Amino acid sequence: MSITLHGFQLSGHSHRAQLALSLMGLPHQVVQVDLKNGAHKSPEFIKLNPFGQVPVLDDGGTTVFDSNAILVYLATRYDADRRWLPRDPKGQADVQAWLSVAAGQIAFGPAAARLITVFGAKLNPEEVISRAHGLLKVMDAQLAERSFLVSTHATLADIACYSYIAAAPEGNVDLAAYPNVRAWLTRVEALPGFVPFPKTPVGLAA
Repeated sequence: MSITLHGFQLSGHSHRAQLALSLMGLPHQVVQVDLKNGAHKSPEFIKLNPFGQVPVLDDGGTTVFDSNAILVYLATRYDADRRWLPRDPKGQADVQAWLSVAAGQIAFGPAAARLITVFGAKLNPEEVISRAHGLLKVMDAQLAERSFLVSTHATLADIACYSYIAAAPEGNVDLAAYPNVRAWLTRVEALPGFVPFPKTPVGLAA
């Protein structure tokens, strides 16, 4: 087994994929893509991902792009017990719903807020921060009833949502009002094989 993850250390999408690899105990190497100098737009990289984005997984010649697609691939390829992606239709649907949240509300809420402070994105901070708090209220209510997002144990849903929620304060999104979310972050961080998302001292995290 030879797994290479092409990513960027400050990308929550890349961290999502790396976290999955580590939590599943899969040996891998991480190749940092030089986004600043446009390496992700090079002809060589476009062959890996036609959209020119990180992360990209290379599993012995099998290439998968998109962070959530990588999570699903790893779970179906390597998780024989299907702990991370249940086999039953309802369990799969529940996980998929949170993968959609990760690609939707999280991407356009806390992740977008962090893009402003970390990368200087020209977005409306009030709008994306408000969107982030709307999401966090829903998450906090959900996590009042269970330890993890869809089950009594962690699944791909938790991996997909962790990185940008943990880094939300970097985008000036305060987590103080969401005790259940903060407790959930602590539970994810206590999982065997957890790898932290590198912190950037900006926003409320400064």
